[in-house]
Amino acid sequence: MNTADLIEIFRDAVITGLKVSAPILVITMVVGLIIAIFQAATSINEQTMTFVPKLAVVAIALILCGGWMMQQMMDFTTRIFELIATQI
Repeated sequence: MNTADLIEIFRDAVITGLKVSAPILVITMVVGLIIAIFQAATSINEQTMTFVPKLAVVAIALILCGGWMMQQMMDFTTRIFELIATQI
């Protein structure tokens, strides 16, 4: 295994990590922005007001995207094990 192979593995790992985390992060960011605009417009500065909606949205996103996220991680793991098997 040379340096180019290792770079390819790390690149694949980073891309897989970004793909898996992107739905949760984007949805949470959008909900946080909406709540922040609402808080600025109404002058309500309650900290728990941001926590509960974000928690609910993350739970819904995990229910909706969880299967896809798990499949992406399983595909990456399978590629790594296949690479290990070919190197031995």
